[in-house]
Amino acid sequence: MAPVSPAAAAAAVSASHHGRHLLPSSPRRLPRPRPRSRPHLRLAACHADTLLPSSSSEARAAPGPAVEPSSESATDCFVDWLRARGLPPGKVDIRERPVPCLRDGKDQPLRYVSAVVDLQAGDVAFEVSMSLVVTLERVLGDESIAELLTNNKLSELACLALYLMYEKKQGKDSFWYPYIKELDRHRGRGQLAVESPLLWTESELDYLTGSPLKDEVVARDEAIRREYNELDTLWFMAGSLFQQAFVAVQSCVVHLQKVSLARRFALVPLGPPLLTYRSNCKAMLTADGDSVRLVVDRPYKAGEPIIIWCGPQTNSRLVLNYGFVDEDNPFDRVAIEASLNTEDPQYQEKRMVAQRNGKLAIQNFNVYVGKEKQTVAEMLPYLRLGYISNPDEMQSILSSEGDTCPVSPCTERAVLDQLVGYLESRLAGYPTTLDEDEAMLADGNLEPKKEVATRLVRLEKKMLHACLQATNEFINDLPDHTVSPCPAPYAPELK
Repeated sequence: MAPVSPAAAAAAVSASHHGRHLLPSSPRRLPRPRPRSRPHLRLAACHADTLLPSSSSEARAAPGPAVEPSSESATDCFVDWLRARGLPPGKVDIRERPVPCLRDGKDQPLRYVSAVVDLQAGDVAFEVSMSLVVTLERVLGDESIAELLTNNKLSELACLALYLMYEKKQGKDSFWYPYIKELDRHRGRGQLAVESPLLWTESELDYLTGSPLKDEVVARDEAIRREYNELDTLWFMAGSLFQQAFVAVQSCVVHLQKVSLARRFALVPLGPPLLTYRSNCKAMLTADGDSVRLVVDRPYKAGEPIIIWCGPQTNSRLVLNYGFVDEDNPFDRVAIEASLNTEDPQYQEKRMVAQRNGKLAIQNFNVYVGKEKQTVAEMLPYLRLGYISNPDEMQSILSSEGDTCPVSPCTERAVLDQLVGYLESRLAGYPTTLDEDEAMLADGNLEPKKEVATRLVRLEKKMLHACLQATNEFINDLPDHTVSPCPAPYAPELK
């Protein structure tokens, strides 16, 4: 199959809006930039026909009604496609499970890869030929072009999304038709049948109020919008279509290690979303010559779902990328940002002391589960530095080694009081309390998106509460609890 450029791919898509699933209409649409004049170019497609840019009226036409694929035929089509191209039968199969909560009966069951026979740690569960893996190398056919993408305006995910949109328009004529049908069924849904918050409505995003993830969603949404605006300088395309395709690719892309740049981002049949992600798993999809294989890290009984490692991602990133929360995530954390006051007359000196001790003028302190008191202890020297006001004292610190700051009772009380106030304020930013979250989850009747959001904010609050408790323990350990905190006109900022 000959490679196709992103321009040809997008031109093909702009001619006709195709179905839902991989590219459903989003409740939150990207705004369309002002129309620009553009040349009418004849673009060569990777198939026999030649595609022409459509008129603006055709490009803006509403999508047609969705056609739901037959469950059995879609499964057979995909599995047969894989086996006809070299997938050995016998070790894994694709099974279905109902979604946790049917929303008006519209959600189809989720599919997953399961063991067909008992497997032992170290067994190869499956091996997929690189000819069945979608990468930039295949999309663009030129690794030098793929390398340029990392330094210019289109990301790897945007190019993969455009390519799938192009191939989807080819229908059954596309080599990738069975794989795209399988991705269509999932529609970017994670293993809890929830899409990325990038596709949530504004009211659904309110479930994340108080969580830093809400701002991350806005930032990621803006990044997708910028890429869409770059695409729209060349052709018309509905922003909702591009965003849906981008999120679908984001939810199933695999980052292959020890491969060329053009193969780094890969869409692997039998990979996500058919594999179950877990933070405490060590199994990964790895490139091995002309194939991608999965070696399992634990024993499986026949029928059990196959799981893989999702990388060292926080739960907020798991929700953003895949729409689920891992309750046993050892990489989960919340960040507390502390920054030296730039209006402080001694800002430069304090910045030098911070850098000497491996800290920055704007420093993130990560709070991990079970290590909250350790994080508070790490923050205290940095915060004390912000309370130094005497120039002679500052010079003494500069001439000494280490991060030693004078620890007076009033300074220590001021630092700890500031941290308590910050943590209490941050917890107050959530519309519900930790106890209320626990009660809602115990009830078991939450809408899927709200359940995922509630699980996320509950874990965030637990870490912040543990930080608050640790800070109060430091206060209780002060020799004099009656001392008043010293004034601090240039105290560090916490956010």
